[in-house]
Amino acid sequence: MNIKDKSELILTLSCPDTSGIVAEVASFMANNNLTIKESNQFGDSETNFFFMRVKALSIGDNNIDFDAIKNSFKPIANKRNMHFNIFDTGETPKIIILVSKFDHCLVDLLYRVKNGELKVDVQAIISNHSDAHGLAKSYNIPFHKITVTKENKQEAEVEIENLIHKYDVEVIILARYMQILSKAMSDKFNSRIINIHHSFLPSFKGASPYKQAHKRGVKLIGATAHFVTSDLDEGPIIEQDVTRVTHITSSSDMIAAGRDVERIVLFRAVKYYIERRILLNKHKTVVFN
Repeated sequence: MNIKDKSELILTLSCPDTSGIVAEVASFMANNNLTIKESNQFGDSETNFFFMRVKALSIGDNNIDFDAIKNSFKPIANKRNMHFNIFDTGETPKIIILVSKFDHCLVDLLYRVKNGELKVDVQAIISNHSDAHGLAKSYNIPFHKITVTKENKQEAEVEIENLIHKYDVEVIILARYMQILSKAMSDKFNSRIINIHHSFLPSFKGASPYKQAHKRGVKLIGATAHFVTSDLDEGPIIEQDVTRVTHITSSSDMIAAGRDVERIVLFRAVKYYIERRILLNKHKTVVFN
């Protein structure tokens, strides 16, 4: 049997930090005929919480019985007051992408999916404009235009939610979707919505961050991918990056330079998510990259 044919899982966990967690997890893997390929852990001294990600491979010709593994791990989780998930790496996560007029992040994600860099199944693209319809059609992805106004915002979000449920997606990607989601929707899909904000948060929140940055004469501009919460641009940060600018860089040049950063930051964030590298640590994240 080729190693690529073997059954593989990813275990993620968080719990109060006590002694023996790593040893107990390693013993569990060995006792269930699994060999560890990757292991990352972090103990937060401020919160006294422990975080761990383990990728494991089946030994021999046996496939992993995921239901049995989950049930077998529950006593350990209960004993240690542990939150855990076990994922089958053979399953391709389903996502839905929301976008407005600026499509550079969407173009980048779709290209990376096409060439195999990003192993996801894009179920649909939703937009409040028609600009991305041709792009969606070229990739044979269903496109849904949902116009959003002050008057119909609640009804529009119901339509979006219905599509999320229809396509049974795991995560929602806001690829420069320039609408503020309601508290109800943000809470309902807590830690399942990833947004790309075109500034290095917490600087320059809200609208027109590049104009704000230009006005302040900054020497670095950046982008931030974060989980969406009901507090605008305040969600747990997943990934960030920057690029240098100077006193001669115009506002429009900042926007052009920033788009490159936005693309790579959002890609990394989505990749970390589907590879199960992100664990929530209260208002922050632990990212095993």
